[in-house]
Amino acid sequence: MHDALDAAALLAAELLARRWLPRQHPRVRRALIDAEVWQAVQDRLAQVGLRLVDNIHADHVAVALLRSAETAVFGETGLNANNNAHLPRDAVSLLVLLWSLIVLPKRERQAARAATADADPQADMFAAERPLPSAASVSPTVSYKALLADFGPQLGRKTRMDGNLKRLENRGFIARHGDDIAEGPLLDLLLDYDALAPRILEGALGDVLARTRQQAGADDSKDDL
Repeated sequence: MHDALDAAALLAAELLARRWLPRQHPRVRRALIDAEVWQAVQDRLAQVGLRLVDNIHADHVAVALLRSAETAVFGETGLNANNNAHLPRDAVSLLVLLWSLIVLPKRERQAARAATADADPQADMFAAERPLPSAASVSPTVSYKALLADFGPQLGRKTRMDGNLKRLENRGFIARHGDDIAEGPLLDLLLDYDALAPRILEGALGDVLARTRQQAGADDSKDDL
């Protein structure tokens, strides 16, 4: 019991210091398979109004406010704002767009690869349930140049978009690798997939995503020629 509490205290402290940790971190891995440690971490974080956030589709875990603490921390004005990360409206629009272009296709790929693995006739009949493919292995990247060309006028053009990309990178939502914009540790943790995905797929962004996929398919066909 004391060992579990010590492990929980160390993991809670490290999460508070670093904001997020990879799922492969030794203490995170232990918490994910040891219900006692997991609950002890949640109990410790709850004492300061926080909770541990995990998502099998993401490669990291993080901390977020408990719902019961949000009003006390942000007040009614903060809760009624379009976000509580102090992002301007156009940065929020950019965040939602990048989430749509990265997380939605990533989850489709994870589900497809997991289904393919389950259908593999060579699979060990006694194998344990396979985890989803890691986000890093299937998460698409977005070309900065293409993003600027396609959405620059709607997102404030180059100077404004560059500033907002930096904001999103500093907050852990995205990562930059040269011209590529990739999934950051928090992109698939702090945005509510169940609430956001239907609105996007059934709204105006659904048409944008369809055109983007068609273009990606056409580009892939050219590469095969």
